[in-house]
Amino acid sequence: ISLELHMATRRRTPIEPKSKSSSMPRQVQRNNKNIMSEADSNKDDSESMKPLLIDTDAKGDDPESEFFKQAFKFLMCFIGLQASYLTWGYMQELIMTTKFKETPLVPNGMFPSAAFCVFSNRFLAVLVAMVAVKLKHGAIFANNKAPLVAFTPCALSNTMSSWSQYASLKYVSFPVQTVFKSSKIIPVMVMGKVLKGTIYPSSQYVEALLITFGVAIFSLLSKSSDKENETELLGLVFLVMYISFDSFTSQWQSKIYTQYGKENVDPYQMMLGVNVSAICITTAGLIITGDFPVVFEFLSHNPQALRYNIITAITSASGQLCIFYTIKEFGPIVFTIIMTTRQMISICISAVLFGHVISYKAAFGAFLVFGVLFYQIRNKYNARMHGKRTKSDATTQKS
Repeated sequence: ISLELHMATRRRTPIEPKSKSSSMPRQVQRNNKNIMSEADSNKDDSESMKPLLIDTDAKGDDPESEFFKQAFKFLMCFIGLQASYLTWGYMQELIMTTKFKETPLVPNGMFPSAAFCVFSNRFLAVLVAMVAVKLKHGAIFANNKAPLVAFTPCALSNTMSSWSQYASLKYVSFPVQTVFKSSKIIPVMVMGKVLKGTIYPSSQYVEALLITFGVAIFSLLSKSSDKENETELLGLVFLVMYISFDSFTSQWQSKIYTQYGKENVDPYQMMLGVNVSAICITTAGLIITGDFPVVFEFLSHNPQALRYNIITAITSASGQLCIFYTIKEFGPIVFTIIMTTRQMISICISAVLFGHVISYKAAFGAFLVFGVLFYQIRNKYNARMHGKRTKSDATTQKS
């Protein structure tokens, strides 16, 4: 029994280092095995290093190559966002302000339904989101953790904000609308306080008031005629509706991410859920108001208006995809800079193409708004870099 236990222990026990009590032949044998094992290990290491060196050289991961690669990605994101949303904004104003051919149901020749513009945008966005979710998750709805009903409140607010945005263009100019949209910070903070109990520092309230002051200056001093003075009030009502609904949308989407987890709801699933609910809402609205027959009759007499709607839908969908890719590659700070720059460019393009007059006083209001926005972007960037340095220092101290 003792001999069997001894032999079993020898089979289970790994090779021990040399000891004084071991016999000389066993020491020589073990040393030879260790030398051979070390040689084989060195050979394996050298063989495994070869493909690693080849891959590194093939990818060209030197700093200069990586810089140009990132610069090219940024350029593509910048061009994609600017092309999508500048075209979208231009076509949006063109649809709502162009006098088309008069029809029996639309004798004034103006596009009859802002809700149909929202419907066309949502219809294409649903198709794009379905393809993206299918490619990424292997199924359209099967792997979604958040139910579709969770997206309904923000889909309703998103639909109303889009409708208000289109409707406002009948009463205010596009530059006024663009600058007014920059004042969303106050409604966003209010909605964050109501829906999630978020507490904001006093500096953000000061910045919000400055933005609101700049928007008020730009809006009140951008009127060029008495006719605009008469219709401006209704346009401002639509703009207030727009920023209120839009502020609710972003805060509710943030609440969905918090409730179901960001790892369970990605941007493409959010895009799908919101647009599926939104297209159901817009379809029901078009049926109830009877706009479908009016719009179809108008588009049959004005194919140009149909082309405008198709271009608007395409640029809206491509813009959403560019947003997701830009945030993924460069983060929200870079994305905000690009979109803020886009707002200033769109104001200039609209003023040139549609003949909007912007006085020096109104321009001061616009520069006040965008100055505060760029100041906020700078503060966010500095805070982000400070957080990265603090995290890096903590990691270095631990190591």
